[in-house]
Amino acid sequence: MALVGDAVEYFDHRFRAMTVPTADVEVLYDGCRWSEGPVWFNDGGYLVWSDIPNNRMLRWTPDLGVGVFRADANFSNGNTRDREGRLVTCEHGGRRVTRTEPDGAITVIADSYGGKRLNSPNDVVVKSDGTIWFTDPTYGIMSDYEGYRSEQEQEGCYVFRVDPASGDIRVAADDFVKPNGLAFSPDESRIYVADSGLSHDPNGPHHIRVFDVSSDNRLSGGEVFVEISPGVPDGFRFDEYGNLWSSAQDGVRVFDSDGNPLGRIKFPKMVSNLTFGGSRRNRLFVTQTDSLCAIYVGVGGAQRP
Repeated sequence: MALVGDAVEYFDHRFRAMTVPTADVEVLYDGCRWSEGPVWFNDGGYLVWSDIPNNRMLRWTPDLGVGVFRADANFSNGNTRDREGRLVTCEHGGRRVTRTEPDGAITVIADSYGGKRLNSPNDVVVKSDGTIWFTDPTYGIMSDYEGYRSEQEQEGCYVFRVDPASGDIRVAADDFVKPNGLAFSPDESRIYVADSGLSHDPNGPHHIRVFDVSSDNRLSGGEVFVEISPGVPDGFRFDEYGNLWSSAQDGVRVFDSDGNPLGRIKFPKMVSNLTFGGSRRNRLFVTQTDSLCAIYVGVGGAQRP
């Protein structure tokens, strides 16, 4: 278990209370090609994440280390859990969003819209009412590295919402270049969505936008909340106080609820995603390029309604 020293950079004095001065970045595993989609299982005491190009999902358990969770993972990317604790996964290879049932069976949540195949679902979040929200850029069909090279069938790259009872799928937002990570505010009154269009266009966006969410799950607004630089925003999460912790090329950058920068946790490689975990939800698990890392912080992850 390697340690990386001098991990924290402070932009605002408030960030000092959000970190642990004696804690450092721990590299828990470094045998991946592109790590993504970390999700913590508190009831099992382990973390699952995706290793997209190697077409597998891995599981890290304290004191036991890393093992294969799913060997043929359909080039899975983002993961989350629904209100019943079931694993929900975005699959580049299947161009679909799936749910893993308690008996291990796979249920398809969404694989098409308007009679056409989805692009390559990227990241997913489940609201307290059970609705499933996911982003659908084209990263998984652009080459054979993170999926299967294919023609795009959808007219754009959308944010989708799925009704859990009827299975009805609708476009929640349609004005993104490459919609990527997404997360609800702790009270679910707002949803934040990253646009990482800069990844394949030097003039593309590299920001996180924010939308108001109505009682019937319609979105309004959509202004830019923060721009991420260097690099692009990918996955991000909220802590218990409503601060946003975002991936970036140079680590994890943290912003308050007004978008003011608070600080940065430095990582040696590009960060793709992150999640809060551990028994007290105060351990930040981070996927960076080929690795899974962790650091203890001074706050816990948000517990939504």
